[in-house]
Amino acid sequence: MWDAMVIFSTTVIWTLLLVSIALVVAGYIYYLKWASKPLPELNDQDAPFVSIMVPAHNEGIVIVKTVQALLNFNYPHDRYEVIVINDNSDDDSADLLAALQRKNPTRNFKVINTDNITGGKGKSNALNIGFKSAIGDVIAIYDADNTPEPNALRYLVAELQQNDEYGTVIGKFRTRNKDVNLLTRFINVETLSFQWMAQAGRSQMFKLCTIPGTNFVVRRSIIEAIGGWDEKALAEDTEISFRIYKMGYRIKFQPAAVTWEQEPQTVDVWFRQRTRWVKGNIYVIVKNVKLLFDPTAKRIRFDIFYFLSTYFLLLTALLMSDIVFVMSVSGYVHVTVPGFSNSLWLLAVILYVLSVFVSITTEKGEMKWGNILVIIAMYIIYTQMWLIVALKGMYLYIKESVFHLESSTKWYKTQRYK
Repeated sequence: MWDAMVIFSTTVIWTLLLVSIALVVAGYIYYLKWASKPLPELNDQDAPFVSIMVPAHNEGIVIVKTVQALLNFNYPHDRYEVIVINDNSDDDSADLLAALQRKNPTRNFKVINTDNITGGKGKSNALNIGFKSAIGDVIAIYDADNTPEPNALRYLVAELQQNDEYGTVIGKFRTRNKDVNLLTRFINVETLSFQWMAQAGRSQMFKLCTIPGTNFVVRRSIIEAIGGWDEKALAEDTEISFRIYKMGYRIKFQPAAVTWEQEPQTVDVWFRQRTRWVKGNIYVIVKNVKLLFDPTAKRIRFDIFYFLSTYFLLLTALLMSDIVFVMSVSGYVHVTVPGFSNSLWLLAVILYVLSVFVSITTEKGEMKWGNILVIIAMYIIYTQMWLIVALKGMYLYIKESVFHLESSTKWYKTQRYK
């Protein structure tokens, strides 16, 4: 039995590692093609009206900086509005936003203040509330902790206008507080490698991307057609991506559109955030697994397999691997295929480090020896952290969705820092 567990876990992990390497290669090809092309241009006279929506719950620490960045976009000022949904906040957000409105009386800047009756039910509900007041033909979404670069919106909208097949255009997000500690360095490498591997790589190979939840634009007609955001979905970005693809649209990745966001600086905050992500993504998988057998959903079958493999196969393989390792070190079991296992694990570590490092070399200032050490530490530490998060997320999903022991339609607050 123990040998079978070793063979199973090694096979699964290696298969997914090879898929990741293929995505890194494809992502790098995407990067080279993108870097060789001129950036999309926007004619100000033809610029569509954009409604920027910012769902916010107790975001007083960061909301002023975010709104100021949005109001300073290099986009015709009479062609966009900013709508902040101050959703059932009990901090000083309302006062801060009111002061911003007084300082910007000539701008299209709206604040929607909700209470625990009209709001307070999570990001998706807040977006649906904001959408009712939005007048733009294009909808843009930014999280409350974002500081987008001045041209971000311009590049997103210009790309959207390039092709009618694009239902959504997503930008790139960077870690604003990456140098705070080892955890934020892990997150910085993770986000960069994810975007150039899972986003750019999938786009190159399968013309697939997943909406990241912030720094993206979507056609208003799409939101109207799908009836808004699913208020049961914690991972509303992944959920809406599947529905957009099922409509026949594509999602385009434009790396020139950059926003800087604040990431968790402590393990407990990170743990709560990522547990919510896992639980939300499991909801999306369960909701859409039937599309594997739907002829109209051929385009997104790879993504369904990708998510299934990550949250079920990989989780099982890592768990088995850890159990065998602990039992063998303790002397309770003896594995008869140590050469097979050890040699492949060493090679897996090397390939993992190289593939992740290649993916982050696309970013200026990230090609440094220190990041190799960070990636090695990620393989040893961060993978095990993710395993615990994935197990907790799955437990909470079963607890809430199967046994209905708790309500999941509420805000899950990520701590902010000055």
